[in-house]
Amino acid sequence: MTPAGGSSARHGTTASDAQIEAAIDDTAHTTETLATDAIAQSPTVGDGPNLPPTAQKSSLGHTASRGVIQTLGGLWGKTAIQLISTIVLARLLTPEDFGLLVSITAIVGVADLVRDFGLTGAIIQSKKLSEEIWRSVLWLSVALGVVGTLAIAGSAWLIAGFYQNDQLIILTLAVAPTLFINSLCMPLQARVQKEMKFGLMAKIDVVSMLVGVSASIVAGLLGWGVWALVVLQGGALLYRLVALWVAARPTFGRPRISKAVIPLVSTGGSIFGVQLLNYFARNVDNVVIAAQLGTGVLGQYSKAYGLFLLPLQQLNGPLGRVALPVLSSLQDDAERYRRYVRGALLVVGYLTLPTFGVLAALSGPLIDLILGPQWTSAAMILSLLSIAGIAQGIGNVQGWIYISLGRVHRQLIYYVVTRPIVIASFFVGIWWNGVEGLALLYGLTTLALLVPGFWLAIRGTFVRGSDIVSPVLRPVLVVPFMFGAAWAVGAYTDLPAIVHLLVGGLASLVPLALAMAIPAYRRDMNQILAFVKQVRKPKPKGPATSAAPAAQTTPADGGTA
Repeated sequence: MTPAGGSSARHGTTASDAQIEAAIDDTAHTTETLATDAIAQSPTVGDGPNLPPTAQKSSLGHTASRGVIQTLGGLWGKTAIQLISTIVLARLLTPEDFGLLVSITAIVGVADLVRDFGLTGAIIQSKKLSEEIWRSVLWLSVALGVVGTLAIAGSAWLIAGFYQNDQLIILTLAVAPTLFINSLCMPLQARVQKEMKFGLMAKIDVVSMLVGVSASIVAGLLGWGVWALVVLQGGALLYRLVALWVAARPTFGRPRISKAVIPLVSTGGSIFGVQLLNYFARNVDNVVIAAQLGTGVLGQYSKAYGLFLLPLQQLNGPLGRVALPVLSSLQDDAERYRRYVRGALLVVGYLTLPTFGVLAALSGPLIDLILGPQWTSAAMILSLLSIAGIAQGIGNVQGWIYISLGRVHRQLIYYVVTRPIVIASFFVGIWWNGVEGLALLYGLTTLALLVPGFWLAIRGTFVRGSDIVSPVLRPVLVVPFMFGAAWAVGAYTDLPAIVHLLVGGLASLVPLALAMAIPAYRRDMNQILAFVKQVRKPKPKGPATSAAPAAQTTPADGGTA
């Protein structure tokens, strides 16, 4: 699933944008993060000068922590812009407008996955990328983009017939060219990411979103309806293409696809398989809701899902981008690898679990404040989806383990088995209790799959079950009390939405503050703070780095991811 109105990879307004970012799904983050293990492998980044092992470890910790902060800054900037666009566009457009575009992009997204074919990750993962291979990838991507664009444009009448809505014909024809634009952006972004230019990518992310949102708000004010969402998507993509072109400065050469690109296609195929299965599991709900309940209900659902997905994108997203290269470089150092996994889960646990617990309790005033009175049905949907948020927040780390230890094929097998179960929950849920039944069963199914997912991810590795359970146990125990405190504010008072949110948010912090009286919780906070402190440390240079600085970074090892 994915939000509309500029929230994510799956719903209408930013479906293609998120494809470029390779954030097709929360669980794997596969496109960009899988292969970002180039931080230690790429000759342009990882090998660098001949630093002693101590300096390399310290530099790794600094690179990871600095990368998280830069990426977080960019994503949080996008979040602020997205929230502004959501607040404004939700009052200018109707739920049906959002539902119309989401119903298209749920199908177009499949073509966009085929268009990418996992090549983004394969490019970044490659240790060396000759100019011949680079140009071949460019031409291959363009060829796939052209084919995808023509295929979707030719299917416009079929899509409209499936949903029984002729308005979708012209909308599909308008959205189809985004596949071609994406085919140009994909290799350019992959090259910039391979060079680990976190700051530059963050700026491009923010400005492209700002351009698209500004144009869409103007279109909405002019009364363009659903076309304002098309403008949002198109404006952001066009700016992104120009910015990436300037940053990567590509040279196409004559049209030719060399045989040397075959290994990249092979690697990309495994990534693509995981992405495709996960995409179906996260988008069939859109198709089912639109077909069974109409675009109005889909609009309500998509906006609720957009708000639900923001914490996963803005918190887990940047952690995943940086955790993968760190863990990949430590796959031969079992003890440090395990420490980073524990640290990753610790940070994820304290960032995402309380967020979704409080979000479930305060969904009513949040929807009222951000979206307005015509979106009240989205509140209960958002609360129910928070169950899936808790599961996905922790479950993201599964993908990091699969990928960093080179077990992508095992992950693909896991997805082949489990994604049909998730898809089945959509049909059973909507048959049982409409859109709310779908949201509830989706969350419970995702939660239930956590155990087999982690079991398979660590089976036969040096990672232990205690490395998974121990870091998240304390956050899991405190979240119900945070939910109860926030919920009680609405149950026993009648406050305006903004006051309700403020008071409820503060009330939810009381159980967490009380938990700090327990030494184990204080130790957790110290580990997280150690990570923040490491960001401020100067990057070690050359052989002068001693063992002392490396020792200082040890506490942050556990929380770098």
